[in-house]
This record gives sequence, C-alpha cells and structure tokens, in this order.
Amino acid sequence: MTALLERPMKTATPTHAAPPLDAQTTETAPPVPPSLADEEMVLEVRDFCLWYGAKQALFDLSLKFPKGKVTALIGPSGCGKSTLIRSINRLNDLIDSVRYSGDMLLNGASIFGKTVDVIELRKRTGMVFQKTNPFPMSIYENVIYSLRIDGENRKSILDETVERSLQRAALWDEVKDRLNESALQMSGGQQQRLCIARAIAAEPEVLLMDEPCSALDPIATGKVEELIYQLRGLYSVIIVTHNMQQAARVSDYTAFFYLGQLIEYDATDKIFTNPGKKQTEDYVTGRFG
Repeated sequence: MTALLERPMKTATPTHAAPPLDAQTTETAPPVPPSLADEEMVLEVRDFCLWYGAKQALFDLSLKFPKGKVTALIGPSGCGKSTLIRSINRLNDLIDSVRYSGDMLLNGASIFGKTVDVIELRKRTGMVFQKTNPFPMSIYENVIYSLRIDGENRKSILDETVERSLQRAALWDEVKDRLNESALQMSGGQQQRLCIARAIAAEPEVLLMDEPCSALDPIATGKVEELIYQLRGLYSVIIVTHNMQQAARVSDYTAFFYLGQLIEYDATDKIFTNPGKKQTEDYVTGRFG
C-alpha cells in the first residue's frame, strides 16, 4: 500500500491538558485483553481524549485493533463509538471546535503527524457511513473514484479494479451488465454494497463501518453481514453497531463503550457469554441502553 505522502496538511490542534474525569469515571479497561495477545495489530489508540469545544466526548481510550479481524464497537447512543472511528479517519478535523490529546498509530506510524497526507490516510482507512451515499454517477465511476483522483486512466487497471471490488462486495453478478447505469437507480442494499466496493477499491488497511445496516431491510442487512464476514482476512474491519445480534454474528472482537469510556474489550463470544464487567453484562442482556 502506498505510504503516506510527505506533504504538510492542516491538522487538528492537539492538547495535553486533559480535564479530570467526572464522578461517573469507570476503571480503565486493559488495552490488550489476553484473547488478543497473539494477534498482529494494525491500529493502536493511545490515551486518546477528544473534546467538542468545552465538552469532552472521549476519555483516555487505549486499545489495539487486530489485523484481518472484525472488531465491533457497541454501546448506547452518544457513548463515543462514531466519534472514535471518525477520529481514525480524521473526519473530525473538519469540525473547528474539536481538539484532542493522545495518539493513534496505523501500522506503527502516527496518523496525526504534521507531514501526514489526510487524503491518502482516508484511502488507507476507508469509511462506510450509516446512510448510503453513492455519487451521482455510474456504478463503474463510483467504484474507481479514488483511482480517478490519483490520475489513473488505464482502462485495463480500471476494469480490473471494478470487477475485483464488486466481486469482493458480492455485487458483481447483480450489476456486471449495467455498469454504466446511474448508481442512484440501485436498491438501498445494493447502494450500500457499492459504497463498500468504492471504499475497498483503494485497498485500505482498515475498513471503518458506521452502522452500515441501520437503514436497510432484513434481507439487505443479511447480505451486508455476510459480506462483512467474508471480508475478514482481506481487511481489518471496525464496525459500529447498536444491534447486539449483529455484533455477535459478524465480529471476532467487541469493545463496549459507555459515556465516552472503554468499559470492556475482549473476544466477542466472551463479551456476550461471560463478560468481565457488570456494566457490560447489563448492556448486552438489555437491562439498559
């Protein structure tokens, strides 16, 4: 994968004067649970805090994400899950009031370095949003959008990328005869899989998914879940979900967040059958949230 370009970019302004946690602070969860001890890590979050203006949204998060596995982020609305993955993708840079402390390392290199090319970083950390967002262009052009930005015009390369990405997104057989049709004519489930194909066309190291099935019907949800399961190994997937059954079905590891803090992080089967924290047990069994 292409390395980050050595080009200065405007970055969010870090701070190291984190305010004290409030009275609801929970004991710090271990950064690496025993179940992850033998895994190769692709992404590491170190003592990460984030504020929107005066309001702190994330508190001293430290966790590592294993390479080639699916990690689910669960927790009630407003607990910081989406804020965390938007920080990995540097989308929070677009909000003037945001400041942070701590660091995140992608394959050992800080994503907040002054020489980091944010556009290149976002190719390496592809994002799939809750609401489908195909571009108003053909299916073909949607998939190769990142290649067009890089100036790639060789038809053989573009064709190969389209077919490979759509096959990996389990969409090729459905659209191979209408690649020049508008993506906006596709069904909602197809559009979401197209957005996944567009994200993986850039061959990201991490695929971020922010509630990718919340707006889909059960049939389309099943297809996306099956796709996520099949993508493990090819990509390191981090998925935000409110659906406990979905987290249990598709993920290898699960991290439970509450009030901007990491409460527990472990293998998914342990989180759902034998959690180590009562807060986790109460949430996954539906006692709150």
